[in-house]
Amino acid sequence: MGMPSMPELLIILAIVVLLFGAKKIPELAKGLGSGIKNFKKAMKEDEEEVSSSKEKIEKSESKAETTQMKEDEKKA
Repeated sequence: MGMPSMPELLIILAIVVLLFGAKKIPELAKGLGSGIKNFKKAMKEDEEEVSSSKEKIEKSESKAETTQMKEDEKKA
């Protein structure tokens, strides 16, 4: 199944207008737009949180390796 053609889209649009009314459609579009915006914002915040967590882990691993090397030098 491919993309719907222009007549099919017009029929779908007419059905939507009949179901919701012309006044309600802009409100629905606004709500959908704000929902998408909030979703993208949450995704960006999660990605930033993951990257900061990775940096903290890498720093702690590096610190642990340095400490281990110093202990090994003391034993030798």
